Amino acid sequence: MGAMNPEPSAAGADTARGTALPAPSGLDAAWAHPLLGRLLRGQSRQQRLDRRHPWLLDTVVVLAIALVSLPDVFSGGRGDGPFGDTGNRSDLPIAVVLGFATAAIVPLWWRRRAPAFTFFAIALVSLAQWSLGIWQQSSISILVALYSLALHGSLRILGWAAAVTLVELVLAVCFLVPVERPLPGIFFLMGTATAAVAIGLTLRIRRMYLATLEDRAARLEIERDQRVRLTAAAERSRVAREMHDIVGHNLSVMVGLADGAATLAANRNEHSAEALRIIGDTGRQAMGELRRMLGVLRAEQQENVRLLSPQPGIRDLDALLGRVRAAGLTVTYRTMGDLDALGNGVQLTVYRIIQEALTNTIKHAGTGSAAEVTVAADTREVRIRVADTGAPPGAGGRTEPSTGTGEPGHGLVGIRQRAAMYGGAVTIGPRDTVGGWIVDVVLDVPAAPAPSASGEHLS
Repeated sequence: MGAMNPEPSAAGADTARGTALPAPSGLDAAWAHPLLGRLLRGQSRQQRLDRRHPWLLDTVVVLAIALVSLPDVFSGGRGDGPFGDTGNRSDLPIAVVLGFATAAIVPLWWRRRAPAFTFFAIALVSLAQWSLGIWQQSSISILVALYSLALHGSLRILGWAAAVTLVELVLAVCFLVPVERPLPGIFFLMGTATAAVAIGLTLRIRRMYLATLEDRAARLEIERDQRVRLTAAAERSRVAREMHDIVGHNLSVMVGLADGAATLAANRNEHSAEALRIIGDTGRQAMGELRRMLGVLRAEQQENVRLLSPQPGIRDLDALLGRVRAAGLTVTYRTMGDLDALGNGVQLTVYRIIQEALTNTIKHAGTGSAAEVTVAADTREVRIRVADTGAPPGAGGRTEPSTGTGEPGHGLVGIRQRAAMYGGAVTIGPRDTVGGWIVDVVLDVPAAPAPSASGEHLS
């Protein structure tokens, strides 16, 4: 037995597994082909050269047609026509024939800048020389002009140009410069004119298709950048809201504690009163700096934020209320329903709404007021209600919190944004019957798949 190869080749392995290698795309295959690839690369180089020096190609076209027309010019236009000997022969001087050839070739210099003018000028010159019995190779200028009009000009004018070409060719072959075989002549000339128009329209459609692809790619890139910016803006807004809820609340509690302790120390004539007032003023200054910093964060910051601790939930409300009570605010807390069955996102929303509402109470109603917090959950919705008694008599009225620029504060905006995530309804404003303010939020979120018996907790 012959030796066996223990490892099959890569192609054999792919065949054994039934996996076929992906075929190259059509464009990649064309570029990989030795002949087509060379043509495509040559076309790319020609297009780049044409974009840098547009006059160069026009000059080459003009010189090429002039060289082709030289034999007819030197023969005085007395050569045979394209389909045998012509019945009409002209004995005009060479200067006249040269003038007709020049008039038919020179307008091609403007064939891309003014295609309609170029075509009709050449058509008029061609008709004039055919009427004198002159048939030159320079007449191919009308085909080049027709091609340029199909590629660069107006399509409506192109229809008129095609009709003019048809009439001129029929007149030239049948009447002006009669040929031995008129029908094949007309067929051949109309075929070349149609080919010129078809090539021009094909290249025009190709350019339009490529321009559409480039425009689509540019728009997709713009949309991608916009999505990145919108995502970054949403992340910055979320981070700013979290920082406002956490840092702003803690600073408000610290300022309240410092002010209360300063007042108590001043009543006792203790030396620490001034230091406590400085602490309160420093805290208020820090809160102002925090607002300015959050404004910059909402507009410019693009750094990623890592969560260093678990997000708070319903169970963390006791600790929050303990800090608020320590600041001097009397808080009554009631719950109804199975709050532990709520999702983490809903619990975080409930916590932040209560935190912001109590922070506003401390800042605007003062530590001498009282607040009542109620959280109720059932099978269809969660309701958060935070009501305070307002500022004590003689402490002045209360207005809606703001940033100092005439716009509502970020805290109330944050409450509305958090509630909107769960299709909630928000009511914020002064209480009707008694003094103080109320924050009433209803979240359209089911409390639990199988709710337990509701109970009431009072602390």
